[in-house]
Amino acid sequence: MIRSILTVTLFVRLAAAAAPVVTKVEPPDWPAAAKATTLRMLVTGGDFAGATVRSSLATAAVQASAAGTHLFFDLTIPAGARPGSYPIEIRTAGGQTQASFSIVPALDRSGRFQGFSPDDVIYLIMPDRFSNGDPSNDDPPVSHGLYDRAKSRSYHGGDFEGIIQHLPYLKSLGVTALWLTPIYDNANRPNQRETNSGAFTDYHGYGAVDYYAVDEHFGTLDKFRELVDKAHAVGIKIIQDQVANHTGPYHPWVHDPPTPTWFNGSEAQHLSNTWRTWTLIDPHATPEMQKSTLEGWFAGRLPDLNQNDPEVARYLIQNTLWWIGRTGIDGIREDTLPYVPRQFWRQWTTAIKEAYPAFRVVGEVFDADPGLVSFFQGGQQRFDGVDSGVDSLFDFPLQAAIAKVFTDRAPTRDLAQVLAHDSLYVDANQLVTFIGLHDLPRFMSSQNATSNGLERAFSFLLTARGIPMIYYGDEIGMTGGGDPDNRRDFPGGWPEDARNAFEAAGRTAEEQKLLTQLQRLTRLRAGSEALRHGRMVDLLVEDHSYAFARVTAQSLAVVVFNNAPQAVTLHIPLTGSGVVDGTMLEDSFGGAPAVQAHNSALDVGLAPHSVAIYRRRSDL
Repeated sequence: MIRSILTVTLFVRLAAAAAPVVTKVEPPDWPAAAKATTLRMLVTGGDFAGATVRSSLATAAVQASAAGTHLFFDLTIPAGARPGSYPIEIRTAGGQTQASFSIVPALDRSGRFQGFSPDDVIYLIMPDRFSNGDPSNDDPPVSHGLYDRAKSRSYHGGDFEGIIQHLPYLKSLGVTALWLTPIYDNANRPNQRETNSGAFTDYHGYGAVDYYAVDEHFGTLDKFRELVDKAHAVGIKIIQDQVANHTGPYHPWVHDPPTPTWFNGSEAQHLSNTWRTWTLIDPHATPEMQKSTLEGWFAGRLPDLNQNDPEVARYLIQNTLWWIGRTGIDGIREDTLPYVPRQFWRQWTTAIKEAYPAFRVVGEVFDADPGLVSFFQGGQQRFDGVDSGVDSLFDFPLQAAIAKVFTDRAPTRDLAQVLAHDSLYVDANQLVTFIGLHDLPRFMSSQNATSNGLERAFSFLLTARGIPMIYYGDEIGMTGGGDPDNRRDFPGGWPEDARNAFEAAGRTAEEQKLLTQLQRLTRLRAGSEALRHGRMVDLLVEDHSYAFARVTAQSLAVVVFNNAPQAVTLHIPLTGSGVVDGTMLEDSFGGAPAVQAHNSALDVGLAPHSVAIYRRRSDL
């Protein structure tokens, strides 16, 4: 009788316990490698309480979330494991199920994972706004209703195929690297957490709901791989935009976090980011002063990931390595860099460099103070004992000066005064310099902006130190105010457009002149070691004039700006320029007369609002 009761009780318990269910496996696969790799797997689903895990690959450290909806475990891929399917069996008292996992062939490293440097010219593309190469993904069934070109905050149809089709155009500009804003899968619904008026979608890519998937409006992972491979085939690198600071507001984790500390706070109770970035570089600041900046939700609504949780840190590091290994990209632009603990960046960059030594990272520190921005470049320990390992930063301080100097709202010496802070950086030559990007109003919509002013700004960008970056459409002087007006569609990227500015016939005379000048500048830079790698030496700094030299052991260039509305004659000392008396210098750009060095100086005459790039005949 007792045995019968126990049997019935056990049967009831087993019947009450449901079999585990798997809805997602992260990472879904991993490239084969010559050495053993241990992954921290995250399986999402349900009824994982008390689960055990079995596979032909070694497993360990199994841990289910309190709700039984997430399952962590270690999975070790042995050295030389063959590509193929390696299903994972998950068993509980209620039954068993399988989670899919595969090992995929490793990509050939030749021509991939290249990094970027001052040898490159970067071009920033927001995929949704560049070109619609595949109309079939404009309004996908899974996210129906988010496409509407008439609405500035809806999807417009740009995609990977549109970029592929215009690689020849990008090559003709002299572009050698593309930075694409995030391609993660975003919400399949309007973003009602956004406070802006009107329809709003996450067309920009910064509202991730799945870190291992591509947004269906842009294409597929295979199509992205095709873009990377075809860009590489024509000598163009790819820089992926990644976001480790926060998720999108509709990420499933928001209501079901894999660990209790996955986020800093919760949707119901959290800090808002107060943007007190200065506290992060302040040796006198307390952790309490820094807390809202490091743990606050971006704009008060983007869930802040807690990188101090080891499971979060490992997830993010693995995700980055997965994107690199699966796609062959060459670099990463890291969003909202300062708002993540610096010790995490040290772990993250160490893992990247160990696997891909030539790979490079540029971080966003959105501030015009070089004292603040410089703190976040890696290469040395700061007062906190951390070397972040981050190779490059965006030079927002220099951009702020460029925007004012070349619209006649600030003296030319402001450029030199920003560059005077270069000693604060570990290596200022690795900074990414730019005139505009997707978070700033377009140059041509600035007060006093002219096409000539933009030409001069490009001339400075392509001849000064750093890694120059061009925002899509600036090559033809596109206009646009604040977000989202600064993200207009590139004219000609859609078959129904009234004109096609990808072709000369579709450009105005002013647009053509600007684009032609930019092409000349990119060719000059590509052909001059001095303009790419030379030491920068200020020769003359005045209110409306600026002259500097770029000098290497084999090459030199002297660049002269006249920012005044009248012609000028300048006497330019040549100390430190490498130019010896008697040397003839010819203007490779603006058509100014050739000049000869005499008494360690140059006497140069320049037209109003003009630029000269002088080089020795032997350097031409």
